[in-house]
Amino acid sequence: MAIDEALLRSFDPAVSLPVLRLYGWNPPALSLGRFQKAAEVLDVERCQTDGVAVVRRVTGGGVIYHADELTYSLVCSPSHIPPASSIKDSFRVLTGFLLSFYRTLGIEAAYATDVVPEGTRLGERTAFCFAGKESFDILAKGGKIGGNAQRRLKGAIFQHGSIPLYNRAGKGLSYMREQAPEYATGTLSLAECGVPADICSLEAGLATAFSGHFGVKLLRGSLSALEQADMESLLVNKYSTEQWNLEGAGE
Repeated sequence: MAIDEALLRSFDPAVSLPVLRLYGWNPPALSLGRFQKAAEVLDVERCQTDGVAVVRRVTGGGVIYHADELTYSLVCSPSHIPPASSIKDSFRVLTGFLLSFYRTLGIEAAYATDVVPEGTRLGERTAFCFAGKESFDILAKGGKIGGNAQRRLKGAIFQHGSIPLYNRAGKGLSYMREQAPEYATGTLSLAECGVPADICSLEAGLATAFSGHFGVKLLRGSLSALEQADMESLLVNKYSTEQWNLEGAGE
């Protein structure tokens, strides 16, 4: 999370190239949305007993349990992407490559707004990310596959999202204060779609889908000196503190 924020803070919309980052989580961890309070939504004592780390994202939304997943983050300026009519519509623009990726894997994926039955309520806020569906959440076989969240600064768009290799929603729900069983239903993973968890192949496929969808050439890179220094500072002063991770204070 410190790297993600450093990429966003170091981005200069006047001169920076867009950045696509692919990563994973080891060991598994819970991430809180930017405005959540850990004590209000999580069984913090159980998290501590089980040694499950809790970290806070710079994006909003509900709790996500990160385990056995491929995660992406993207930093760009509005001028780098096709026009979007609204922030909500920008999710459609920025997740189009995910639809392409899933379809290359043989998964019939579509946006919730295009496939849910008429009268279905979309956009309801939930403490557990996978319990709700937004208009441009991606569904397959009727289930939500992964999730995406966004943050904006002046001239910069940051978005990240998860692609679950296996379905760990039930495990994540066990750390929530409210554990309604239906919160973990309606989710889907690649394994449940018959896709092997070959992380190297999946990363290559995701990069190819991104490049083809946006018509860009990807160049492999590493953190700049500025990004590295900012990440190290954020890691010590922010992302290693309970003040930020549990309370959301100190931004």
